[in-house]
Amino acid sequence: MAKITRHLSLVLLLTIFFIAGAHAYSTFSHDNPNTKSVSKNLHELEASVVQVIGNTHDARHFARFAHRYGKSYQTAEEMKQRFSIFSESLKRITSHNKKQLTYTLGVNRFSDMTWEEFSREKLGAAQNCSATSKGSHKLTDVVLPLKKDWRKSGIVSPVKDQGSCGSCWTFSATGALEAAYAQAFGKGISLSEQQLVDCAQAFNNNGCRGGLPSQAFEYIKHNGGLETESAYPYTAEDGNCKFSSQNVAIQVLDSVNITQGAEDELKHAVGIVRPVSVAFEVIQSFMSYTGGVYSDDSCGSSPMDVNHAVLAVGYGVENGIPYWLIKNSWGADWGHNGYFKMELGKNMCGVATCASYPVVGA
Repeated sequence: MAKITRHLSLVLLLTIFFIAGAHAYSTFSHDNPNTKSVSKNLHELEASVVQVIGNTHDARHFARFAHRYGKSYQTAEEMKQRFSIFSESLKRITSHNKKQLTYTLGVNRFSDMTWEEFSREKLGAAQNCSATSKGSHKLTDVVLPLKKDWRKSGIVSPVKDQGSCGSCWTFSATGALEAAYAQAFGKGISLSEQQLVDCAQAFNNNGCRGGLPSQAFEYIKHNGGLETESAYPYTAEDGNCKFSSQNVAIQVLDSVNITQGAEDELKHAVGIVRPVSVAFEVIQSFMSYTGGVYSDDSCGSSPMDVNHAVLAVGYGVENGIPYWLIKNSWGADWGHNGYFKMELGKNMCGVATCASYPVVGA
């Protein structure tokens, strides 16, 4: 009977955990007047975690993490497993930050995921960047600005979230296209990543398993254009192609490639043309990035290392270190409001290995 009672108690606590976590995720806000309700939910959540894991500082930290990100676990065993992963993440974060390097790490919604799980959900397979072996961007003698941030000109679209699909290449491509459209036509637009996921396979792309922005531009150029997000909404999974030429919002007239590894060309393009699609190699430390200038010699710079595509929207210098300002596609709550800074001048993690930008028309 005692065992049955303990089992029922655990089920009840886990149920509280699910309800409290889900409720807090949907209602929590710094401006929410119902703070007593939120505090009560967090207290109940902490109690359930402590019951399963034990009354430790890390367990309470884990409860606050689960509360903030609306996490739910189906069994006590799953909760224990996720707590173990979370604890290892905390150790890596603390160890890194004690070194006082050029960038900091912190807890985010990926902190209860293993590196293997994260890689499957967020990264594409390594891509062959042969299209950029000989670039087509033309350097000029123009004096580049000392720093650049295209967000200040109003042409950079809001940060999006690719979800559990390795479709980063589509978000990098649409980010470049949205910026080019706003620059050319003076108004914002949100373009369809899902059309690229579903329809661009003939151009060496693989939907949720990866691709390249340069290949996305070629698909759009040769297949009649790209629809808007509202006409062809994102589902974060591979689907059948539903492209309709009646809904085309943008055409790609040409695509311009940066010579492989040539950061001078990339800086010239970002400095005077517009935001540029880039790709690089993500390694484990990057998933916990929170700020500063990312620099890690553990990542590679060869064309076969890159596994994630993003959008370079500017550059600058921080504490004497030159950096690229880059827009990611993991939501605005990752990194610094969805952005990160990558060290400039070393082709860090291959950031100039697969760079390209589109020329557009309506």
